[in-house]
Amino acid sequence: MSEIPETASGVVWQSSPPGSIYDYIRVASFSIGPDGLVDQWSRRAVDLFGVPADDAIGKDPVEAFMPADLRERGRRRVAEILDGKEWTGLVPFRIPGQVPGQHRRDGIAEMYVMPSQTESGERAALCIVVDVRALRHIETDLAASQAIFGQSPFGFLLFGTDLTVKRANQRFAAVFGGSADDHRGRTVHDYLSRTEADRMTAALQRVLETGEAVTELQIVGAPPGSTDRRHWSINLYRVHSGTGRPVGVAGLGIDVTRRHSAAREAASARRNLALLNEAGARIGNSLDLEATARELLDVAVPGFCDLASVDLYQGLLTGDEAPPGRWGSSHDVGYGAGSAELRRVAFASAVSDTPLLGPEGAAGAAGADTSGDCCGTGPVEVGAVHRYPFNSPCAGALRTGRVRTVPGPDGGLVHSTLVVPMVAHDTVVGLVQFSRTKGSETFGERDRALAVELAARAAVCIDNARLYRREHERALILQRSLLPPGDPEAAGLDIACRYLPGTTATEVGGDWFDVIELPGHRTALVIGDVMGRGLRAAVAMGELRTAVRTLAQLDLEPAEVLSHLDEIARGLGSPAGAQQSARAHKARGPELSEVYLATCVYAVYDPVTRRCTFANAGHLPPVMVEPGEKALLLDVPPGMPLGVGGEPFEEVEVELPEGSLLALYTDGLVESRDHPLDEGLTAFRGALTDTVLPLEDVCDRVLTTLHTGHGEDDIALLMARIQGLPSEAVGDWRLPREPRSVGKARELARAQLTAWDLDALVDTVELLVSELVTNALRYGEGEIRLRMLRDRTLVCEVWDAGLVQPRRRRARDTDEGGRGLQLVGLLSAAWGSRRTPRGKTVWFELPLPDGDGAAEPTVEQLLSMF
Repeated sequence: MSEIPETASGVVWQSSPPGSIYDYIRVASFSIGPDGLVDQWSRRAVDLFGVPADDAIGKDPVEAFMPADLRERGRRRVAEILDGKEWTGLVPFRIPGQVPGQHRRDGIAEMYVMPSQTESGERAALCIVVDVRALRHIETDLAASQAIFGQSPFGFLLFGTDLTVKRANQRFAAVFGGSADDHRGRTVHDYLSRTEADRMTAALQRVLETGEAVTELQIVGAPPGSTDRRHWSINLYRVHSGTGRPVGVAGLGIDVTRRHSAAREAASARRNLALLNEAGARIGNSLDLEATARELLDVAVPGFCDLASVDLYQGLLTGDEAPPGRWGSSHDVGYGAGSAELRRVAFASAVSDTPLLGPEGAAGAAGADTSGDCCGTGPVEVGAVHRYPFNSPCAGALRTGRVRTVPGPDGGLVHSTLVVPMVAHDTVVGLVQFSRTKGSETFGERDRALAVELAARAAVCIDNARLYRREHERALILQRSLLPPGDPEAAGLDIACRYLPGTTATEVGGDWFDVIELPGHRTALVIGDVMGRGLRAAVAMGELRTAVRTLAQLDLEPAEVLSHLDEIARGLGSPAGAQQSARAHKARGPELSEVYLATCVYAVYDPVTRRCTFANAGHLPPVMVEPGEKALLLDVPPGMPLGVGGEPFEEVEVELPEGSLLALYTDGLVESRDHPLDEGLTAFRGALTDTVLPLEDVCDRVLTTLHTGHGEDDIALLMARIQGLPSEAVGDWRLPREPRSVGKARELARAQLTAWDLDALVDTVELLVSELVTNALRYGEGEIRLRMLRDRTLVCEVWDAGLVQPRRRRARDTDEGGRGLQLVGLLSAAWGSRRTPRGKTVWFELPLPDGDGAAEPTVEQLLSMF
């Protein structure tokens, strides 16, 4: 029994039974009186033999407890003991609690008998009995426990209730040094860092107080004399005495450093796989170079690194063509050396926005990227164009196409950077830098491989975006070259137009429209649709559009223009032209022949009369909207599509009211799989009800009202608001066929120019009018007509009934005449002639004085006519 102090002046006996070996060993005692009978019987004897004290006291122990065959020897031993002789030996006894009829089991007790003496001086005996079998079990358990404790490959500690080490095994001592006994009395703070020791102490205290075991408590530390971080998995459970009283906490520690490393590598592999999956899903969703670079950094930061930036070659961004692996001008000093111009297109950071220090110690601007400091460039703003020094790691990575690891500066925030060239199809398109800051793990081989894979995926997407942008730009250039440049202008017309490609992949198609200025301030309005889609249709459309413009310059009637176009369409693709088109059709096959079938509407508008002449080759009819009225489909005979041949085209002349709208369109605007043609035409006419809006707004309203996003066909829309020339802008006179009409023509022209405040043009116009009227008198026939039109330019026309067209020629030195048309061509901005139903018209055009007029002819130019 132990004692504990209660007060400063005394002690008290411990009230609760201590944990000792007697809690596990069955020890009993009784005494034998002088008469050889039991006179005292302990409670332990009751438990051991199963005999109550009332039944044992006063009985012969030999008769009561020993088997019959051993009783004679037992009586002799008792007699010897009562004679004063000590005795120790093994005595069999019946185990209590056995059921009658079953096989009887006898116990063995080790008995120590000591002679004693009563108060009257008579001899007696005191007997102490131990259950031998229980003792043997304890000895076996102790031996096994000692073997397990001493030979265990895992560290084992026994903490007392004061959380100090009571016992440690040899394995623990081998890790932390010294012998097992040297660790007695220590605490966890002697082995672990403060943070880890506090965690361990809290766990020990919790186990001791609650009795709940703690399993797989992860502790990190380093053995004495080593800097290697080790990981241990600790299992804690409370230890009790035989009576159930807590006596301490047992701890079993397993070194799981390898397991932790393997788990970390597995986690890293899973993270890398997840990053690659994320990269595959997020990078390259758009065909924009800068957006693809930002998508790469969205994946990499913060999942892979803390800072990252992307640089792309400036030549790549500007669309320059260069040999594989090299971008920029061939005159660039860094060309092919890794130090060509690059542009910082993206930067991402998972750390604070506090500016970092550059290589010179100066802080970068807020938002500036300092990850490039590893190459000595200093902070680089997103969008800035810069170069890497020739001997820098970045330039080396660009030259070799291989990744490089660059350590961070001492005392800096970044401890390492991966410089990874972006290589696609053996072409280096840029550079990406991945940086990790202090506290993050250093880059390993797995990280290098992952960085290369991420950069390669982004590089392929960027190269695809570059190729797409190049093709897109080429398609746009092609399409713009095939459509009227800018906003078309025409005399007596307010014009607005729209074009939507059916496929965004090429941005080109077979639909086209055109606005062509004709002599006399007339305007040709053209819209057409080549059957088919894509570049093939666009090429055919370009050929037809060029042919239309060429034929328009001949000032032919609309039906004649379509007839010539029909022949051209049948001859497209055939080296022998239209005459062998049938044979070429068979050689090319049906697929190519379909490309050269087209529909077209050709209209010529005269602003003086506000009359428009239409010819239609299988196209949808034009739509006219008079002010305050509903939209009407003009009854223009459709004719056969271009390229079919064999049928003539008809013309229809329509007078267009002032302020009315004229709309020419292709079938993509009014027809799709989900919307039949009739439904589309009705919707189109309904969208043209408000003619007061500006024409551009009317176009936008039509496109937003109708179903134009189907992507099945190209859409072309050409709209014109009729604004005829006012009567005061037109001068029209008829002159008799006589010589004095030349002077009369000059007088009329002078008076009209004076009325228009165009005095600066009087001399030139008088000279040119007299030349044309003189030619009409000498070479023409019938009545002469003089007409002057004022709009954006001044046009003068001389009409006669002759069919012979004037031809400009160079006069010989000895000729007295032949220089009139040369003079007209020299002094006018443009001139020409055209056939009319009753003869011909010769005209010239002059810019108004407030416009960009032509320069006055030089002396050399005037003398060159002679």
